[in-house]
Amino acid sequence: MKYTDNSINIITAKTYKGIGRAWIIKNLKGNESVEKIVSLLNNNSKQDELITIDDFEFDKNKVIKQIEAFGESCDGIVAIGDKNFPKYRGNVKESEQPIFLFYKGDISLLDIENSNITVIGLLNPDESIEIREQKIVAEIVKRDVIIVSGLAFGCDSIAHKQALIGGKTVAVLPSPLNNIMPAKNKSLAFEIVEEGGLLITEYYDEFKSSMELSSRYKERDRLQALFCDTVILAASYAQDSANRWKIFDQKLDSGARLAMGYAKDYNIPQAVMYDQNMDIDNPMFDLNRQLIAEQKDITILTQKNLDEIINKIKSNKANINNRSAFQGNLFG
Repeated sequence: MKYTDNSINIITAKTYKGIGRAWIIKNLKGNESVEKIVSLLNNNSKQDELITIDDFEFDKNKVIKQIEAFGESCDGIVAIGDKNFPKYRGNVKESEQPIFLFYKGDISLLDIENSNITVIGLLNPDESIEIREQKIVAEIVKRDVIIVSGLAFGCDSIAHKQALIGGKTVAVLPSPLNNIMPAKNKSLAFEIVEEGGLLITEYYDEFKSSMELSSRYKERDRLQALFCDTVILAASYAQDSANRWKIFDQKLDSGARLAMGYAKDYNIPQAVMYDQNMDIDNPMFDLNRQLIAEQKDITILTQKNLDEIINKIKSNKANINNRSAFQGNLFG
């Protein structure tokens, strides 16, 4: 497993009382000494007693033992301050910025220079939605764009599987890499890695309650927005769909709603799959209709619009690469 001393220090610091992502972002840039980190923790954290360097080293060794127990299920860890720690997209407040990631596969797929599109949706799409989503993902992959999704059943799985036909895909997990969730998609996760893709998660320990697991799914949804250049919603129920359509025999998933909400908050472009003639009476498109009504800047997907989305992403990436090349020539 690959990891730096810096990444272990960042993870260890976060284990202390009152230390969250916002504290880490404000106080640590990465690669600080243990002495510096301990001093900051003692000055700014909510510990009941002062932390010694020996305390920190002891806790650090516990973290190392825990993550090394992953064995081959995890290829490595990256954290802020590491050269290969990926840059997120969008405008994100400190408490929601990622500070470390556990990964299996090609971590470079998250590089800011890459073109990434997240494709998400509900857990139980009908056959028409599946076919339409497959066509959209196939078109995206043809243009060498990486597909990001959450490894959930339904639309997420459709996106990953279609992307594997000639392309690359990234799965964002709410669980440690040694305990793939959902378990029935474990073989899909393995296939993603075998085909040059990537699995990422922020977690190295198991959840302790259903409330904590729910929180982890929300955090997963945020990462799906953070590491893409556009989020595409295939289909999803809205928050009031159950009452509106009298659907009380199943739990209506909310992951797509959350991911689209994060994308809006982060100012990341959004698009929806929707056909007024076909989808007007389908409750599976309630969220799509709602977003179209509420957000003037949302894109309703057509072949032309999809081409425009991809061309804009590619143009922005070319500008990023040109700036990087210029800086390299200037300072190299």
